[in-house]
Amino acid sequence: MMQRFFDILFSSLAIALLSPVLIVASIALKITKNDILYRQKRVGLGGQYFDIYKFTTMVKNSENMGAGTITVKGDARVLPVGKFLRKSKINELPQLFNILKGDMSIIGPRPQDSIGFNAFNKKEQESIIKIRPGLSGVGSIFFRDEEEIMERAKVADKKRFYIEVISPYKGMIEAWYVEHKSLYLYFLLIFLTIHIVICSKCKIDFSKKFQAFPSSPHSLTQYL
Repeated sequence: MMQRFFDILFSSLAIALLSPVLIVASIALKITKNDILYRQKRVGLGGQYFDIYKFTTMVKNSENMGAGTITVKGDARVLPVGKFLRKSKINELPQLFNILKGDMSIIGPRPQDSIGFNAFNKKEQESIIKIRPGLSGVGSIFFRDEEEIMERAKVADKKRFYIEVISPYKGMIEAWYVEHKSLYLYFLLIFLTIHIVICSKCKIDFSKKFQAFPSSPHSLTQYL
């Protein structure tokens, strides 16, 4: 109940404070003759699907091209203005309205599409849908440079690498958050989110910050 109170409070304040950014981003997309908002079905609380909002950063029907729903470094499907929106994370700001609606929380497991959700094992799926998905969270922070990780892996089939290497660990740490969820962790992850937005290259020692945090497998660690 307290987390929902803070979700409403913080998202309302953020919308008010960031309204100039939201307006400028909307105008930039309109001028370049692109759709302002992108909507996609994601798995939410209780396994129910909802429409997630983002600023448009890719060409239309991008999910049916290239690597599908997975974005890789230098992805040709990303619009020129989309590169800045993605790098700055401004493209995620419309989800503040998802939070106000009750679809999402500020902190929680990142909402997955059906492909990403089905890549998690059954136990992790059951755990993740117990709470609202988040605008940010431990998975978002750990995999903030996901495109760079896949680039360093230098694998031909990036979609397979994502499903077989990244997704299993992502599901594990998202389930870890659900198990250890607390108001303290909520505020800590908000602080860390702001920290990495300001300093994207700053390192975070997750094993020291978080109790009983799952170790990443060697198949992933070598590319971190």
